[in-house]
Amino acid sequence: MLNINIVLLEPRMPGNVGTIGRLAYATGAVLHLIKPYGFGEITQKEVKRAGLDYWEYLDVREYENIEDFWSKNPLNDRHFFATTKTNKYYFEPKYEDNDYFYFGREDAGLPEELLERNSETCINIPMVNDARSLNIANAVSVVVYDAIRQNINKFD
Repeated sequence: MLNINIVLLEPRMPGNVGTIGRLAYATGAVLHLIKPYGFGEITQKEVKRAGLDYWEYLDVREYENIEDFWSKNPLNDRHFFATTKTNKYYFEPKYEDNDYFYFGREDAGLPEELLERNSETCINIPMVNDARSLNIANAVSVVVYDAIRQNINKFD
């Protein structure tokens, strides 16, 4: 079984978290949620509504802040940071079992300092025109399914 880790840093919209939770459940991924959130607690009805009846079966882990997350999931070169601020496309790296995929706040993305310290593992989803970004749930889907495509022999 392929182990994928989806990391949402300070998510703002409960519906997006619920939708990504549903994706995590469908792909067997672990959903890591790093506070502070832009909404109440994770039990908020909008989060669960978007995740439908899967939420109680989802492997979801919450952290007080990024330092708490890294104390339990040490930062290394298998942590990938989705951003519009790099020229390395998401399909260039070779993904492996237990990789981590970070996605930032819907209104601000990942912090600049985090991107600068991890520039070698920043990834971008190509877009045309002057679109600022994709919806976060769509972006997570694109990256997660490419990791599955690359490792389909481990995905059962």
